[in-house]
Amino acid sequence: MAGSSGVTLDSLAPAVVHPNMLAAFRGYLQWQTVERRASPKTVEAYGRDLSAFLDFLCEHLGTVPTVNDLSALRAMDFRAWLARRAGQGLARSSTARALSVVRGFFRWGERNGHFANHAIQTVRTPKVPQSVPKPLTPRDAADVIDIASTLSESAWINARDVALFTLLYGCGLRIAEALSMNRRDVPKGDSMTVTGKGGKQRMVPVLPVVREALADYLRQCPFVADGDAPLFLGVRGGRLSPRVAQGRMRVVRKMAGLPDSATPHALRHSFATHLLAAGGDLRSIQELLGHASLSTTQRYTAVDSARLLVEYRAAHPRAR
Repeated sequence: MAGSSGVTLDSLAPAVVHPNMLAAFRGYLQWQTVERRASPKTVEAYGRDLSAFLDFLCEHLGTVPTVNDLSALRAMDFRAWLARRAGQGLARSSTARALSVVRGFFRWGERNGHFANHAIQTVRTPKVPQSVPKPLTPRDAADVIDIASTLSESAWINARDVALFTLLYGCGLRIAEALSMNRRDVPKGDSMTVTGKGGKQRMVPVLPVVREALADYLRQCPFVADGDAPLFLGVRGGRLSPRVAQGRMRVVRKMAGLPDSATPHALRHSFATHLLAAGGDLRSIQELLGHASLSTTQRYTAVDSARLLVEYRAAHPRAR
């Protein structure tokens, strides 16, 4: 079985794997694909984390592990795996994700009658520093779009970049969501449906400035195509790649004197942060961003609190 990324489940499995373990490995990733509707990239990441864990067990146990061996693992075995990752210099965030994947594999195994082991529940997840989104200021976000309009000698490329960056900032889309849009997806009214992670759909409002930027881009685009064609195109007429879009943003931020954190995704962060600063409530912003958990959206409150503290220190007489 292969996802849209072209990576097969078997290619993600360890080079040496017991047949009943391979069946469980396939079953878990197929469940993630079909039932959980995880994206191909997510399934690939899960497969690699799980494969690395099974490779560790092969060396740790001195034998190719079977599903029965999984049931016999002790908490110290899981801690030895975490210690190995720490010794390899892997980031805590990466290890926390890998532990979450392995825990999910064990929960799936128990639900489906393959194996059961509760020792993993006693293993603590490594503490991960809470990352805070790095949005642009409203002025910097406007500068990004202004500079994009003059970046290339080709007017239609400039119009494309302006439309893309305006869409990201004006609607809070992920770069992958924007670049996966086809021409029939161009909004004609005040809202549009966005297909996000796991194929989940959400409604987002569309500002007139977004519609105008998209319309201007399509007027200037030299490629004639039907509704099933990609919306954002590269110079040869194929779907614009994230790498090219990120490269355009790198040039823009250099010209604007912005930090490396000024990426296409920072425009999405800016959308959320500026909404919150204007009085938007977290639940509404969560829905607009397509976050599965409110805790993910709550990171933006830290950004807003930091901004308020800076303004307080600058304005309060006793802080000078």
